[in-house]
Amino acid sequence: MRLTHIEHIGIAVSDLKSEIRFYEDVLGLECYAIEEVPDQKVRTAFFRIGETKIELLESTDPQGPLGKFIEKRGEGIHHIAFAVENVTSALQEIEKNGVQLIDKQPRKGAEGLSIGFLHPKSNFGVLIELCGKN
Repeated sequence: MRLTHIEHIGIAVSDLKSEIRFYEDVLGLECYAIEEVPDQKVRTAFFRIGETKIELLESTDPQGPLGKFIEKRGEGIHHIAFAVENVTSALQEIEKNGVQLIDKQPRKGAEGLSIGFLHPKSNFGVLIELCGKN
């Protein structure tokens, strides 16, 4: 497995519209996409800075994973996503190394990417997402 770059940093927010305004008006970034991902019960907004993206995540269901995260920990950094060439083989290789996975098989994420999450209990408390086009 080879990580190619940081694909994005996911930030949990309570109010997507307010946070978009902050990133645009204060930081000068441009929101280039807003997308709902029903499977994950989130609405996302993306900003590009260099080769990396910032993904703002707003829960569409208080009982969904992100809703529970915000209730327990509040707003803030939710995950870091690394780009890989093949998500399926990366997940298999990582599992062979004894890392607990949330996703044993890739699923569809925002922007049409295949994604898979590693459990934060195996990653020193950091939720890691792997992303790729396959």
